[in-house]
This record gives sequence, C-alpha cells and structure tokens, in this order.
Amino acid sequence: MSNDVPVVGGHGETSLPRLLSSLRATLHPETYVFATIPAEEFQINDLPVPLDQICLFFREPRQQHGEAGATTGKVQTDTVTLIVRLETARAHPRRLAEYTYPCRMITCAVHSSLEAVGFMAVLAARLAQRGVSVNPVSAFYHDHLFVPVERADEAVAVLAEVREEAVRELQGEGGRGSGNQGF
Repeated sequence: MSNDVPVVGGHGETSLPRLLSSLRATLHPETYVFATIPAEEFQINDLPVPLDQICLFFREPRQQHGEAGATTGKVQTDTVTLIVRLETARAHPRRLAEYTYPCRMITCAVHSSLEAVGFMAVLAARLAQRGVSVNPVSAFYHDHLFVPVERADEAVAVLAEVREEAVRELQGEGGRGSGNQGF
C-alpha cells in the first residue's frame, strides 16, 4: 500500500516575480472579526452559527501561558477560531461572545500555488513597514489578507505599490525576473 498523497494537478503560480507582478487586490466591503469558542461547542450538528456564515474555522490547542507570555507546556481545552462577519457575531452573542479584530478581507486575485515561496512574506513585510497589521490566510486558489478596517484602503495601496515595483523589475530584466524583489 502506497503512502503517496494524491495531488490534483500542478495548481497555481510559484514564480515570485510573476506572482507579485500579476497581483490584483480586491477589497471586500464586509467587516469581519476573529471569534473563539471551546472546541466542544463546535459540533457539526450544532454549529454556533450557520456554516454558510463562517468564512473560516481552525481548531487549535490552547496553551496555558505563564509570565511574560511564556508557554508552560500545559495544554488547556482546545478551541476553534472562526472568522465571521461582524454582523454574524453580533447576531449570535450567546454562542460567539468572544471576538476581536474588526477587519476587512483583501483577496489577492492571483492564482498562487500553495507551494509558492515568499509571496505572503513579501506582502506581510511591506504592510509591516507601514505599520499595518495583517492576518493572512492561504486557501486553495487564492490568498487573503485580513487588515484593520481603518487601514484597509492603505493596505490596498501598499499592495498596488508592490505590484508596480514587480512589473518594473520584470520589464527591466527583459521579463526574466531574478526573484529578488528588493525586500
């Protein structure tokens, strides 16, 4: 019996210069929040909110932290992090009592491969240089950036600058691209 994992075609772009130069950032109008609930409250037959209202969920072990944030190694109850629209969280206060980080979602409309190296790092680094926090999520076809509501337009402008710089670099090298984006 083989332990090979089936792969569905070679999906997505892996060339960093091509990814950056073809980046199209789409800012979604909705406000999202990150919520957390105990894992035992996230049951498929009794979800805290309807499944079609959940943008993303992720099950994670919750570590107990000591002084200065150091992990004690003791694992507490697992939790589930959910990304939902703000109005969804407000509509379900009993089930989603704890949420934070009002943000907007930016979809990076470039078909990046899950194996692409450096794409999200470049975007996150450039946003960090401007003091814009970002929570990135990579999905099967696209990457998504969750940025503070009040900085969303600025984040889109930063991503446009990254794209323009990558286009200039590719044009300056006859379209070959070195992979060095000056970051």
